[in-house]
Amino acid sequence: MRRLIAAFLILIFASTAAVADLRESVNALGKVKLDGLEEAIKTLAAQPGEVPAKVLGALGEGDLYVRKSDGLVVIAEEAGGAFNLTDPVSGEELGQAAKSDVSRIRINNALRRVIRAAAGGSALASPDAAKRLEAAQAVFKSRDAAALPALDEALAKETDPQVKSALELARASALLASSATDEVKEAAIATLAATGSRDVLPILSTTAEGSGPAALAAQQAISEIETTLAYWSMAQNVWFGISLGSVLLLAAIGLAITFGVMGVINMAHGEMVMLGAYTTFVVQEVIRTSFPGLFDWSLLIALPLAFLVAALMGILIERIVIRPLYGRPLETLLATWGVSLILQQAIRMIFGPTNREVGNPSWASGAFEIGQMSITYNRLWLVLFSLAVFAGLYLLLNKTSFGLQLRAVTQNRRMASAIGIKTPWVGALTFAVRSGIAGIAGVGLSQIDNVSPDLGQSYIIDSFMVVVFGGVGNLWGTLVAAMTLGIVNKFLEPFAGAVLAKILVLVFIILFIQKRPRGLFALKGRFVDA
Repeated sequence: MRRLIAAFLILIFASTAAVADLRESVNALGKVKLDGLEEAIKTLAAQPGEVPAKVLGALGEGDLYVRKSDGLVVIAEEAGGAFNLTDPVSGEELGQAAKSDVSRIRINNALRRVIRAAAGGSALASPDAAKRLEAAQAVFKSRDAAALPALDEALAKETDPQVKSALELARASALLASSATDEVKEAAIATLAATGSRDVLPILSTTAEGSGPAALAAQQAISEIETTLAYWSMAQNVWFGISLGSVLLLAAIGLAITFGVMGVINMAHGEMVMLGAYTTFVVQEVIRTSFPGLFDWSLLIALPLAFLVAALMGILIERIVIRPLYGRPLETLLATWGVSLILQQAIRMIFGPTNREVGNPSWASGAFEIGQMSITYNRLWLVLFSLAVFAGLYLLLNKTSFGLQLRAVTQNRRMASAIGIKTPWVGALTFAVRSGIAGIAGVGLSQIDNVSPDLGQSYIIDSFMVVVFGGVGNLWGTLVAAMTLGIVNKFLEPFAGAVLAKILVLVFIILFIQKRPRGLFALKGRFVDA
């Protein structure tokens, strides 16, 4: 019993002593002058618990004051013409004080950097893993050698893999700013270089400016990281090109079959994309106002509706405008251009001329990283969606009776009519399918582009380029052309700019079709069509 009482008393005395030490460290901030604050800040940061981080945070924000009557350091929040005071150690509210009763502890920019590093070091002992991770990243950026003891202690206790990795990087960063031996610094450099990250370059650059084995190791590490980053940059450009290619594929895939069946230059194709995007906007507006719990399903709901709206509009255009003009390509070009202007103006009258917001569902928001590549979920889903549309259209054309009839009309319209195929209906249904696909393309494009009356015009020229380059009427040619043009465009942009890159691509296509007028993959037998 006596031993229990003795242990209890020792625990109480130890706790009281710890609080007294903490109180003394906090109050020391108000007793020293500006040139002595750095040492006082580091002494406070070395104290255990969450109070030091709280006090240092208040100091950095300019909320730490000294009460003139007794020299107590307090956190003060302005309330009218006075301050509400709080004891930073106990958290006890100390009532109000006039502005003349307290004096702010003033700091400069150099001390703010010290505070950020010190606060990060004290937060390394936080029970919250997210706070420990944030603290480790702060120490990594500050390169504060004074944080090494706290980092070693935190590393010995850390169990979270992500936080532990961040602590190791922070320790390596701090070691390079310390007076450690070259051998220790070389090991730290190896730890930093293993990340291959751009973030470690400024730290290594500082070491590389010196002399000795550590400087040479830092220079070599910088060279290796820059080479690695160059490869990752190429991979990132390829991904951006595939992403752009998927957009071009969605916009152009309908034109590929329309050209092959009817030889119609449809300038209203982009407006079918626009109708799909506005259908998505209307669906999301209805869901936002009436069924907010279904927002994550909005795109899936919009897909069939966008296909239906665009397909019906396509049939209407084919029946009223295009059918009387078969065999007269220039007239159909002018007529469909007029239709595109009518549709744009109609959308302006209904929805207004300004951009409309189409939100990203939760599953299409955010991003993730592969190495040094950043991949956004909306772009990833757009690529997968475009490939799914391609696969669906390929199966339709090659595994169904409609696809067989369509291919027969593509190769020889007159012969197809002679064997009983209703070529006018095949043409109308083809136009409907083409327009419907453009409509669901609008659903995908609404996730990455502004939904406006001019949306379709942004893609119509690119769509024609893809179809001509890939080969009129050939789906595989459209896929290869879209991805090729997308990747080439993204590799040219860093050197030539977005506008000049597109011009260079257009010049390339013009030169290409001089040699291969039918594109990369020309359909056989189209010469017999009349």
